Amino acid sequence: MNDTPATPTQYAQIEWDEQGRPYSRQYDDIYFSKEQSLEETRHVFIEQNDLRQRFAAMADGSCLVIGETGFGTGLNFFCAWQVFADCAPAGARLHFVSVEKYPLSHADLAKALALWPELTPFSQPLLAQYVAVHEGFQQFVFDQGRVTLTLMIGDAREQLPQLDAPIDAWFLDGFAPAKNPDMWTPELFAQLGRLSAPGATLGTFTSTGWVRRGLIAVGFKMKRIPGIGKKWEVLRGAFTGWPAEQAPLAPVAPWFARPAPLAGPREALVIGAGLAGCTTAASLAARGWQVRLLERHAAPAGEASGNPQGVLYLKLSAHGTALSRLIVAGFGYTRRLLEQLQRGTDWDACGVLQLAFDDKEDQRQIKLDQAFSDTLLQRLDQPQAEAVAGVGLPSGGLYYPEGGWVHPPALCQWQAGQPNITLLPHHDVVQLRKVDGLWQAWDGERLLASAPLVVLASAADIHRFEPCAELPLKRIRGQITRLPATNASRALGTVVCADGYVAPPRLGEHTLGASFDFHSTDLAPTAAEHASNLELLREISGDLAERLGAAELEPASLQGRAAFRCTSPDYLPIVGPLADKAAFNQAYAVLGKDARQLPDSSCPWLEGLYVNSGHGSRGLITAPLAGELIAAWVDNAPLPVPRDVAEACHPNRFMLRELIRGKGKQG
Repeated sequence: MNDTPATPTQYAQIEWDEQGRPYSRQYDDIYFSKEQSLEETRHVFIEQNDLRQRFAAMADGSCLVIGETGFGTGLNFFCAWQVFADCAPAGARLHFVSVEKYPLSHADLAKALALWPELTPFSQPLLAQYVAVHEGFQQFVFDQGRVTLTLMIGDAREQLPQLDAPIDAWFLDGFAPAKNPDMWTPELFAQLGRLSAPGATLGTFTSTGWVRRGLIAVGFKMKRIPGIGKKWEVLRGAFTGWPAEQAPLAPVAPWFARPAPLAGPREALVIGAGLAGCTTAASLAARGWQVRLLERHAAPAGEASGNPQGVLYLKLSAHGTALSRLIVAGFGYTRRLLEQLQRGTDWDACGVLQLAFDDKEDQRQIKLDQAFSDTLLQRLDQPQAEAVAGVGLPSGGLYYPEGGWVHPPALCQWQAGQPNITLLPHHDVVQLRKVDGLWQAWDGERLLASAPLVVLASAADIHRFEPCAELPLKRIRGQITRLPATNASRALGTVVCADGYVAPPRLGEHTLGASFDFHSTDLAPTAAEHASNLELLREISGDLAERLGAAELEPASLQGRAAFRCTSPDYLPIVGPLADKAAFNQAYAVLGKDARQLPDSSCPWLEGLYVNSGHGSRGLITAPLAGELIAAWVDNAPLPVPRDVAEACHPNRFMLRELIRGKGKQG
């Protein structure tokens, strides 16, 4: 696993010439020619990849994937989207994957794109979502899911090896080889070959001989084409297949390989209408799936997703762990999603402050401050923290300016209300059966619904279903306390966290919590835990406790709610397709003797069964992106996270570990 130290995002250093064009100080070069940039983009990338014809020929439900090196100002993306909008049938989709080492700031991006008013219908949606764009994979969704952008922030040599995507057309862009020699390397060309789908095409503005030879070496048939403007020649290419004499790059283990696409109608069942279920349903529905969302309660968000305020809480690592990278990517995706909701009642970007409440936490925060950009987090001393929070605090801490609180039921209800989703309340699924290629959901006596695809998103209750009975999920009870705001407490300007959290008021109430109880199975709120939450409040801010009159509050009279978090032993969610355990143990028994073996037998998948669970207290950050990950697995689309992060979240990881440790039993 790639647990390399995190690297702070560095933004593009831009100067503007007398014509208003952006100029990169990092590369000592212009981003585009003001006179001919649109013509160049269309000639080099649109025409050399035959995109007009290919978009027009797309079938309903199909998706064309474009890969790009060097996102820059996004000009190529907007031009491709414009042609797609003009030529493609309504049911087709475009997925654009691009890598950028130095992303532009929002202000610089807006200034650059103002040069192209004809692209405003396409550039404006990106500018509206251009928040929380940090290191790693960042997913954007436009036009009700018809267009997706996966932006990889970082060095192409580091990001492309993490990508799992079948690329149909390449835009080989970026600053010229003479200005940016670190990108135009045999290693990069090898990644293009690895990622290319059969018949993939390529366009590039450079006609440099060693670039052409490098692309030929990884399986592209290259041809020189007359250029445009000052460019005498450009290159176009067609992928003919990875050369037989070259060993494949980093083969994927069969237990983490992609299952075969499902046959039959694009119909799905999602069981559980909490955050995981609603986000999964929305991601599938955006890709044209007809989704029935089965929920045992009367409405979505009836359990852990039903709290009045949840926090966008980023517990990160400076070591680039899979969980930390998932959190950064998920935070960005959720933060952009929230722009669809009503600020003030459904969510608020008031920021999140994590107090440095002891020496160990203070040292951890010092390392995080060095590892991440100050656009993501800022280390504040005590006076600075108090100025941000608006109340007295015992220490400084880390401030996440783009964070805040969310009303989870609003997010769930918005997603469950998307087109192509039918919500079925009072549907308590207790049994699954597979009959004639369809998964049937039963309540014990009657058939509730059936479809080729089923996603289990009912937290620890997925243990009800035999294929998931042994997944190591555990429930942790948590209780929140609702505190009526006072005139003095309304000064709280940001979420403040220590061992618990307290949020600024929503509809006249602060949310305080949440307790951790590993043993209780009773969901009735208790006075003892209200008292414990009040103690958490005093530890977070004695000043705020006084403003709320906490000393005079009677715990037994307080309002709150309790629910179960659901978490896994490694604190990563469980997201993806699942294998049949007995067949898995038989197929890969050799791993019990030698874990280095890579058997070539295909994985015995439970065809059409997927899991989205185990999000713990991070569901607001990880569950929405996990819905995108499920949809990508199902549709053979680009994964929205690095391949090793997807594997770290994969349900099969537990079977694999048991087998390697000698605990797997052959069935």
